[in-house]
Amino acid sequence: MSSAAGAGEPPSSSRHVRDPPCRLCGKEREVDAGDSNRKEEKEVDVPEGDVDLDLYGSAAGWVEARTSCPHLPAMPAASADELARVPAPDSQCSRCHHPSENWFCLICKDVLCSRFINKHMLHHFQETGHCLALSFSDLSVWCFACDSYLDTQSILDLRPVYEVAHLLKFGERPPFRSLEVLDLSSGQNGGSSSSS
Repeated sequence: MSSAAGAGEPPSSSRHVRDPPCRLCGKEREVDAGDSNRKEEKEVDVPEGDVDLDLYGSAAGWVEARTSCPHLPAMPAASADELARVPAPDSQCSRCHHPSENWFCLICKDVLCSRFINKHMLHHFQETGHCLALSFSDLSVWCFACDSYLDTQSILDLRPVYEVAHLLKFGERPPFRSLEVLDLSSGQNGGSSSSS
């Protein structure tokens, strides 16, 4: 899926790579590729128009995100003060200062690297029990305790922090499915029932 940046190429200060696109809108942000450890990601084509993103994602091999999580009460309320503490998506790991593949702890607001770098976010969860984190790579939210991604579309408590992170990364608000297509009482998408 991805290959090491600069494989077979001399380092170049003019070379650019793209951060992974937003999973919902497909928008990408071009960044400087000065770090030889940075990975290049393939571009993703997102169809235009009325597309059921759940069906499109499933066909693409995505893991289905949970539409509820019992650990959400551990996350501070999304007050203006809390949202102002969301750092820029290019923030470095607070422990090793690695510039990419970093996660934002939704409990204490620390930025730590992924299990694919130096595992500092995983160690943070093991040390503190802080289980909710937002990836600055693709803006996904992961619950370490549930061992699952969480759906920022249907979990209303996640929308404010996701929206701020999207604004910081892409300079615009994210697209959200309307609440009319979500059956929030059951945690399932509405309007997609079929009889077998």
